[in-house]
Amino acid sequence: MQKVSCGLIGYGAWGAHHARAISEVADAQLTAICARSDASAERARSDYPHATIYRTPGELIADPGIELCSIVLPSHAHFEVASQTLQAGKHVLLEKPMALSLTHCRQLMQIAESQQRVLAVGHELRLSSLWGKVKELVAAGTIGDPLYALIELWRRPYRLGADGWRFDIDRVGNWILEEPIHFFDLARWYFADVGEPLSVFARANGKQPGHPELHDNFSAMVTFAGGRYAVISQTLAGWEHHQTAKLTGTNGAIWAAWSGAMDRTFEPTYTLKVQRGDQIEEVVIEKPSGEVYELVDEVASVVRSVRQSTPPICSGRDGYWSTAMCLQAAESVRTGVPVNIEGLDQERNA
Repeated sequence: MQKVSCGLIGYGAWGAHHARAISEVADAQLTAICARSDASAERARSDYPHATIYRTPGELIADPGIELCSIVLPSHAHFEVASQTLQAGKHVLLEKPMALSLTHCRQLMQIAESQQRVLAVGHELRLSSLWGKVKELVAAGTIGDPLYALIELWRRPYRLGADGWRFDIDRVGNWILEEPIHFFDLARWYFADVGEPLSVFARANGKQPGHPELHDNFSAMVTFAGGRYAVISQTLAGWEHHQTAKLTGTNGAIWAAWSGAMDRTFEPTYTLKVQRGDQIEEVVIEKPSGEVYELVDEVASVVRSVRQSTPPICSGRDGYWSTAMCLQAAESVRTGVPVNIEGLDQERNA
């Protein structure tokens, strides 16, 4: 079977990892790369001499030979470029957040549906051998009815991003959309059998008095039906990259932990323990865990969706919900009160 021809829009630090991931997927071919700066374009030519190098997204989108586009741009550009790509009849793997407003999220879903194209959102932790195993255990009833989850990250400060975009609130949207969005997605995924999240109550603070929008510390409590809840917590005032997920249920508990010198390390350490009754056992995770590995699996899964016309593991609907939880958490930080989470069945725009 012919390989899926892939175009990559964005060749920064994470975009280069997307290029590597596409190249490692047997059924995919990296056909073209869009790199904005002279330096990134030259690097892309050197790294992938057989790929066509474009300098604007529009040029790559117009290439008739490309079937699937991976979009790895600053958050504020997601909607415009993804909508143009879908309207051109191409499938899309869109980095998180899906967009900076729920209106734009809805519009992307509508365009993908009307064009009958795959729209996948980059929550690669769903492909993790570690975090995915937690989901398998919960779905299998290992801990009974899940009641509580804590998903926590301790890490060093964010990278600036190209031209400092990550520290520009107009381009990043808000910092809750930057990394905590992954943990909101995991919480919703783990509690999927009890229904969609209902409300969120959040707090945040930072070390820069002149920039209160830059949250060094952030915590939120998301409520689900029946009194179940998840706590999402992150600090950027620490060191290295250490993430945990702890879940308790009516019949047991799960503790998963991942640590690395940085988030994109190829040599992490990780553990997963499960309690059933009075017995605690360690679950062996044989496949390496980490976003540099999970990205390859994510690309492979999207390529399968394109070839088989099946829904992606993380769909536009999932991208919508993770964005909604983050935007409503930001509103809770601003107002100091709990905020209902806007669902897809509601007409009010964010």
